[in-house]
Amino acid sequence: MRSDMSENNEKSISKPPNGPSVSEDNERDHPSSEALRLPSFVAGSGTLNRLVDTARDYARAAASDNTLKAYAKDWAHFARWCRMKGAEPLPPSPEMIGLYLADLASGSGLSPALSVSTIERRLSGLGWNYAQRGFTLDRKNRHIAAVLAGIKRKHARPPVQKEAILAEDILAMVATLPFDLRGLRDRAILLLGYAGGLRRSEIVSLDVHKDDTPDSGGWIEIFDKGALLTLNAKTGWREVEIGRGSKEQTCPVHALEQWLHFAKIDFGPIFVGTSRDGKRASETRLNDKHVARLIKRTVLDAGIRSDLPEKDRLALFSGHSLRAGLASSAEVDERYVQKQLGHSSAEMTRRYQRRRDRFRVNLTKAAGL
Repeated sequence: MRSDMSENNEKSISKPPNGPSVSEDNERDHPSSEALRLPSFVAGSGTLNRLVDTARDYARAAASDNTLKAYAKDWAHFARWCRMKGAEPLPPSPEMIGLYLADLASGSGLSPALSVSTIERRLSGLGWNYAQRGFTLDRKNRHIAAVLAGIKRKHARPPVQKEAILAEDILAMVATLPFDLRGLRDRAILLLGYAGGLRRSEIVSLDVHKDDTPDSGGWIEIFDKGALLTLNAKTGWREVEIGRGSKEQTCPVHALEQWLHFAKIDFGPIFVGTSRDGKRASETRLNDKHVARLIKRTVLDAGIRSDLPEKDRLALFSGHSLRAGLASSAEVDERYVQKQLGHSSAEMTRRYQRRRDRFRVNLTKAAGL
């Protein structure tokens, strides 16, 4: 395998036999939707040029901004690594990628070894980047597949799950919030995120109405019995029903109504920043990191898991803690939780359930033992 790698290593830094070199084609080294153009054998026209622009708009919407940023960082890191080794990232060389994965897993210099999940994410990012440049990365090639399998076998660890925020926890967390404008907003964020089992990106992407803003990730409709959220989630459009609570103090729909009323929001993003004095809502949509910081801050203020040092408590909770909390606390049929979280399988939902009767179905007794 090593001799094959050294032979193909030389190929990876040479000019492709039937294509332009990297220096001749900077566009392939920096892909974007602008690379979409008419075929060379088709004469341009006003109609066709407008379709090219439309196709570029759709291409930009093919992945979320966060995903595109992550893929861009993956490519920048790999390209820099290649050039430090005296190679070029184009065309794709399975041998060099295998060496790159091995370097990520073992760690080198000041760079720590990466987890298996992060390495797999990096590899997916490379595959996407190569596709945008007109190349195909064969992940089943033995130089990639064998190295990745070895990394998984040697370094794979059980996934680290974030702590679930349970019903008593969320009540204690919202109780720490004041009743000023920021407190009303943050209370609505926590309760809505918990009752809806929402991702933090889904929370902050909500608009008041459909098509209010170009970067909207969904909208909300409020009814007598609850609120209906229409979300453009990872798996496509889905609806999330959030019923009214048993009392106003902990009702997510009431908290949302209070925020919208006092912040005077009737158009655009629902969750926005506030002025420095906390008396006015701005028009700027909150970043999803605000949700993560809010969860960690209120966990500390509420004294949740106070038996642990502060550093460990902060590490235990994240945005996923809201989704895990709903899955763990809702005493209903599993399929309803699965629908609320937008999972395609019950197995995925069970990963979010931190407390459940694992032996409710006893196959040992059922088999006659």
